[in-house]
Amino acid sequence: MTSYIIIGSGQMGSEHILSLRAIEEASIVGIVEPNEKSQELAKAMLGPNNRPQFFNSLDEFFQSELYKNQQCDAAVIATPNFTHDEILLKLVGKPINILIEKPLAITTQKCRAILQECTKHPGIIWVGLEYSFIPAISKALEMVNKGAVGTVKMIYIREHRYPFLPKVNNWNRFNKYSGGTLIEKCCHFFDLMTVIANSKPLWVFADGSQAVNHLDESYNNQRPDILDNAYAIVNFENSVRGCLDLCMFAEASEDEQLITVVGDEGKIEVKIPSQVLTYGQRKSGRHVVKKIEVKNNDIKYHGFHWGSTYLEHLAFLEAIKTKKAPKVGLERGLLSVAIGEAGQISIEKNRPIYLKDINGYN
Repeated sequence: MTSYIIIGSGQMGSEHILSLRAIEEASIVGIVEPNEKSQELAKAMLGPNNRPQFFNSLDEFFQSELYKNQQCDAAVIATPNFTHDEILLKLVGKPINILIEKPLAITTQKCRAILQECTKHPGIIWVGLEYSFIPAISKALEMVNKGAVGTVKMIYIREHRYPFLPKVNNWNRFNKYSGGTLIEKCCHFFDLMTVIANSKPLWVFADGSQAVNHLDESYNNQRPDILDNAYAIVNFENSVRGCLDLCMFAEASEDEQLITVVGDEGKIEVKIPSQVLTYGQRKSGRHVVKKIEVKNNDIKYHGFHWGSTYLEHLAFLEAIKTKKAPKVGLERGLLSVAIGEAGQISIEKNRPIYLKDINGYN
């Protein structure tokens, strides 16, 4: 049995709790959560037969017998974005494996500091960029890696969805707490682009605005400044180009996400949540495509992200047991934030931003 402590039991922490509850080899032994409502939510999800210890702070956990007797194998950090680096660095060097939710931190510079501090951590550090575990996307990545489209040339990712959901103290309404929409929301997609391109980003050119959402809201006399739409073009060192199309007032969509990969020999397209993959090769001729409905009947908890958090935890658990390197490591966490930060700056300055000019990138 592998024992876990959950740090932060709000919206995403709940996703982790329910995913781990569905895994027989996982046991939640502790929860760090100062917010009473989030504590009650966690207790409701755990049910009467699961009674982990609750702590109001990480320091309180460090003083507990649970920690001192090394009765916790892994920690899941699911706190607000702006706290990620501080909490992670408190755990670094401790005998514990770590899964930290995306984004790794809210700036590239903070991500770089994490990488420098974590070189000698005794356990695994895994970044929660779980979209590559969505079954249809995972299948597409496998096909691309096997050369199904030839050499990748273009990547297009569309997310048309609902606005940001309410969170504790509405921290996700503000750039200074979230890092900005292109970091908070889109680091998932920039990570996918980087994996598919198999190259490092060179520059980003983006345009976006706050056009519809949260315009009439105010918190402590502060108006939300979070973007609700954007286009972003990412140019990679190997000349692959990626394009992100984001709209967060597009609930009236058949599918929330569309991932398209085009190579010199073919094209793959994935629709989420339909989990439909369409594939064709140029040599087959116009309109000759195959449609695959990708299913994974082994997923025991689907949650908000179509089973990907559950599958991510299975992979994280396997890495803990085998002591293998994480599939989603710190470098991917840094790159996904760096692209998002370059996009945020590009919108502000109305020009392309080279990644080499981002603080902490190199």
